[in-house]
Amino acid sequence: MANVMSEADILDETLVGDAETQIIPGVFTSGSVMRHVLVMALTSGIGLMAIFLVDVLSLLYVSRLGSEVKIAAVGFASTILFLAIASSIGFMIAISALVSRSIGAGDEVAARRMAASGIVWTAIVSAAIAIVLYLAKDAILTSLNAKGEAFTIASAYLDFTLPSNILMSVGVAYSGILRAAGDAKRAMYVTLGGGIATAFIDPLMIFGLHFDVMGAAYSTVIARLIFCLIGYHGAVMKLDLVARPRMKDALQDLKPLMTIAVPAILTNLASPVGSAFLASTVAKFGDSAVAAGAVIDRVTPLAFGGMFALSGAIGPVLGQNWGAGLFERMRRTLRDAYVIGFIYVLLTWALLVLASGAIIQIFDLNSEAAHIVRVYCLVSGVGWLGLGALFVANASFNNLGAPMRATLFNWGRATLGTIPFATWGAAHYGPLGAMMGVMVAALLFGTVASFSAFAVLNKVVHGKLPQIRRG
Repeated sequence: MANVMSEADILDETLVGDAETQIIPGVFTSGSVMRHVLVMALTSGIGLMAIFLVDVLSLLYVSRLGSEVKIAAVGFASTILFLAIASSIGFMIAISALVSRSIGAGDEVAARRMAASGIVWTAIVSAAIAIVLYLAKDAILTSLNAKGEAFTIASAYLDFTLPSNILMSVGVAYSGILRAAGDAKRAMYVTLGGGIATAFIDPLMIFGLHFDVMGAAYSTVIARLIFCLIGYHGAVMKLDLVARPRMKDALQDLKPLMTIAVPAILTNLASPVGSAFLASTVAKFGDSAVAAGAVIDRVTPLAFGGMFALSGAIGPVLGQNWGAGLFERMRRTLRDAYVIGFIYVLLTWALLVLASGAIIQIFDLNSEAAHIVRVYCLVSGVGWLGLGALFVANASFNNLGAPMRATLFNWGRATLGTIPFATWGAAHYGPLGAMMGVMVAALLFGTVASFSAFAVLNKVVHGKLPQIRRG
C-alpha cells in the first residue's frame, strides 16, 4: 500500500505542481507505461474496493436481521440500481476519453470545456433515467420474479434510492475527469470517501436508529452525496479542471460526447440486463438460491474489482498517447493491461477458493445457499478470465474510436452468451448450472474481444480510424 501511494503522490505532484491549478499536458506520454497503468489501476482499485467492501458489509448487516427474504430484497433492488449506474459509467467513459485526448494534444481550453459539457449532460440524462426506472420499478421487479415481502421491501428501497442517481452520476463524472488528467490520488479519494462514509453510516442507520433494511437505503443516499461533493472539490475547487458550464458549449459538445456515451451506455446496460435474466432464472429455485446470488453479487466485485479498475485505468493512458500521436506506447498499454489482468485473476481466484468457507460462515447461509456459494468460488475464475479480457477490450474500443464494438460484444455476451447458456444450465444442473453456463460464455466472448481490440489498435496506427485534431 505504501508503494502505491508514493507513486500516486509522485504522479499527483507531476500533474498539479505547487499552485494546483495547471494541467500539465501528457503526463502519460512519457515514462513507464506499465507504471502508469499500475498506478492508475491500483489507486482506482483502492477506491472501488472500498465501495465493494462497504456493499458487502451492508448486505452483511442486513443478513444480521435474520431474514433471507430481506437479503433477497436488497439483491433485487441492487439489480435495478445497477441499471441506473450504467448510464453514469457510459458518460464517465465518454468524458474521460475526450478530456484525456485534449490534454494529450495540449489543448487545455478544450479539455475544461468538454469536462463542463459532460457534467451538464450527465446530470440531465441521469435524472431522466432515474425517473423512468422509478415509474417502471414494480414491473421490473415482477419480471425478476420478486414476490411477497421481498417485492414490497425492494420497492420501498428503490423509492428512496433511485432519485439519488443524479448525485452518483455526477460524482462518477468528476472521478472520470480527474483520471483523464492523470490525478490518480484525487480520483481515488472520490470513491474511497463515499465508501468510508457508508461503512460508518450503515450500522448506525440499520441498528442504531432501528431503520431495518431501509437504513441501508438511507445510508446509500448520504454516501452518494458525499461522493459527489468530494469529486466537485477535487475537479473544480482544487484543480480547476472544469470550465463554467454554458449551454451553447454543451449543445456543441453533445455530438462528440454522445458518439462515445451512447454506445458506452448501451454497452453497460448489457451487463445488468444479462444479470437480470440470470437473477430471474436463479429466482425460480427459491429464496435460498436468491440469497446465495445476492452474496455472490457482493463478494465477486470485491474479489475481482481490480479488473473494473484496470479497464478504467487504461482509457486515459490510451487517450493521452493517441492525442500525442504516440502509437507504440498505445500498443504497450494494451499489452501490459492484459498481462496485469491475467495475473490478477489467477491470484484472486486462488484466494477466493481459500476464503469460500469463511464467506459462507460470515453470511450464515443455509445448506443449499452455502453449496451454491462454495461451488461458485471454485469455478469463478473461469468466467473472470473471460470477463477481465472483455473489460480491457471494451475500454480500448471506447477510447480508440470504435465504441460500437464494445456495444456489440457486451450485448452479445448478455444475450447469446447468457440466455441459452443460463437456460440450458438451469434445466440440467439447477442454479449452479445457470451460473456456470454464463461463465463459459464469458470466456468465449472475452477471448474473441481481445483479438478484436488489437485489430482496432492496428487500424488506429495505420490511420484507418479518425485521427485526433491537435491544438
